[in-house]
Amino acid sequence: MSKVKIWAAQTRANFLFLAVFLVAIGLAYAAKYDPASTFNWLHAILILVGTITAHISVNLFNEYSDYQTRIDFNTQRTPFSGGSGMMPAEKTKPLHVKIAAYTTLLFSAAIGIYFSIVSHYSVIIIALVGAFAIVYYTPLLAKMLLGELFAGLALGSLVVIGAFIAMTASPGMAITEVLPLEVLLISIPPGILTALLLLLNEFPDVEADKAGGRKHLVIKYGKKVSARFYAIGMILTFAIILIMPLAGLSSYWLLIALLPVPLAIKATQTAIAHGNDMQKLIPALGMNVMVVLGTDLLIAIAVMIQL
Repeated sequence: MSKVKIWAAQTRANFLFLAVFLVAIGLAYAAKYDPASTFNWLHAILILVGTITAHISVNLFNEYSDYQTRIDFNTQRTPFSGGSGMMPAEKTKPLHVKIAAYTTLLFSAAIGIYFSIVSHYSVIIIALVGAFAIVYYTPLLAKMLLGELFAGLALGSLVVIGAFIAMTASPGMAITEVLPLEVLLISIPPGILTALLLLLNEFPDVEADKAGGRKHLVIKYGKKVSARFYAIGMILTFAIILIMPLAGLSSYWLLIALLPVPLAIKATQTAIAHGNDMQKLIPALGMNVMVVLGTDLLIAIAVMIQL
């Protein structure tokens, strides 16, 4: 493998589309709510780069920690879970991964600080929550039943909110003025979906994670109960998307984000019926990724259609 392919695998580059689509939602709403001003493409690019580097950072910190705790040596890898396996295969060195994790974190933090100065101070609060989740996800949050929650916040709802505020707010604005209700509400489904993405991906890794000292929802409550949590999360996600237009809180174009519902139903049925059978569960992991990415992308498209 070339170094590029090795590091693409190490950073889990194929999952970075999540960051792109989340930022797209925030930018689309920024264009919708602030149409009078010229869209600042430089700022949009900076937000995208900062989010992607933050996503890379959390992936690298997670991989480094899983290597140090030996989780990487015991996990059942699938195309969607279990890490890259680059360090156990000695294709990358732990020190290099650690340096890359901190470098990408600092780069992302610098962009967050910039927007807290030129846009609004609330951006730094969002950036601090994200940085906390990145650094402490594996050593702390994943051992306190908080991993899924902070993943949903840091790589879900707060990305949408942060991108919107960074593009539309100004330093003098009151905190009550920076976030419309519609944007706040629409940030919830992406947050739930990111949490569900992590939740289902934890199913194949339960024994390895438990041996490595983690304590997430699947370890605490088991796969059957966790599959029901997954079902409830899916229902909440699409209920919010359905209710917002019906309640007059958004355009009816948002309903196109319901297109992944059949796939979500299939993934949920598979998780409930075959949560303990890894071979039968793997297709649900793939469907879960498609639901998450597809729904986020369709939300962004629904807003862009209105511009």
